[in-house]
Amino acid sequence: MSTEETVQPAEEVKETNKLRVLGWFTVGIALATVGVLVGRELRSRYKFNRRTPYDFYSNANEKHSSDFGLGV
Repeated sequence: MSTEETVQPAEEVKETNKLRVLGWFTVGIALATVGVLVGRELRSRYKFNRRTPYDFYSNANEKHSSDFGLGV
């Protein structure tokens, strides 16, 4: 028996484990990214639907004039 025959399977197992860990890490990062994007979209839709009439006047202290609600 040569030493190359006994070393090859161990190296292949290490390489397979590295690829498996890298693959699961990539899947985890992808799921986290999708979760953040979906959560952000749901939150923005919730905030949009929960607006009150007072939100239109939130900039009442600003100095510039606007034509909103003046019937022009």
